[in-house]
Amino acid sequence: MRSRPLHAVMSVVTIVLAAGCAGAPAAETGTTPADGFPVSVESCGFTSEIKARPEHAVTMNQGATEIALALGVEDQLAGTAYLDDAVAPQWQAAYDSVPVIAKEYPDQETLLAAAPDLVIGSYASAFDDEAAGSRQALAEAGIASYLSPFDCGDEGAAAETSFESVWGEIRSVATAFGATPKAEEIVAEQKALLVQLAGEQAGAGKTVFWYDSGDKTAFAGVGGGGPQLILDSIGATNVFADLDGGWADVAWEKVVAADPDVIVLADASWSSAEQKIALLEKDPVLSQLRAVKARAFVVVPFSETTPGVRLADGALHVGEQIAALG
Repeated sequence: MRSRPLHAVMSVVTIVLAAGCAGAPAAETGTTPADGFPVSVESCGFTSEIKARPEHAVTMNQGATEIALALGVEDQLAGTAYLDDAVAPQWQAAYDSVPVIAKEYPDQETLLAAAPDLVIGSYASAFDDEAAGSRQALAEAGIASYLSPFDCGDEGAAAETSFESVWGEIRSVATAFGATPKAEEIVAEQKALLVQLAGEQAGAGKTVFWYDSGDKTAFAGVGGGGPQLILDSIGATNVFADLDGGWADVAWEKVVAADPDVIVLADASWSSAEQKIALLEKDPVLSQLRAVKARAFVVVPFSETTPGVRLADGALHVGEQIAALG
């Protein structure tokens, strides 16, 4: 069960359109499938061949689900599982049209009952034995799979998180579903939004502590993940930008020493913004931070803080709230 994002692990995602092998029927007749399939999609060092347009895909995490919904392929989904917070309003109706097969991860029996032809996970834990099972085992059963390159687990090497890699994942999933034109629309819209935010620089001159979760220590957004991309895009300064990785446990003494102008709070089912505000305001030391005394809090859904289709929206919403603080 995932309680916090696994970070700083990814591999470069590449997509190779599969051509007919010499001697294969398609090569003999000189024909190409009209719908663009089969395709091969690689992530985290594992390649899945998708022989036909998926019609019964299952998404195993909110990030995977929302990429599919953003691509408009809800009619190709047989089920979804495991939300971290609320689905984005623009996709709520589409989400409601798809069966939820498990509150968290389905076991293999439940998954197979949905007769999936493609399983997509945002975290390596989606393919644990207690959940979908290994990607190799799925392949042997004739089921394709895709794992987000932002959490390869033991399957891949660490790589830098960037908006380009976010768009690479969107394009990969689009290739798997046969929805490449929609992916390019999404990428173009997000690029335009980032240009707008760079011009506005809503966070210029502001120091920010990005508080994800934790009480004994603070689990903070640091120099190499989604929070850093968001803060860079609006011109704000992350007080823990010098720490490696996307996330790190930080001693409260270091938060006090940084005394940030603004505190960004990730709002998630396992650690709500309200819970974190209560902790900050109750503690005799933390309550004296300038941001706490001024209630300079910015709240953002957890799903807008991790690399994925909503990260650009996270930048927009953090920028808007910082600007409103004055």
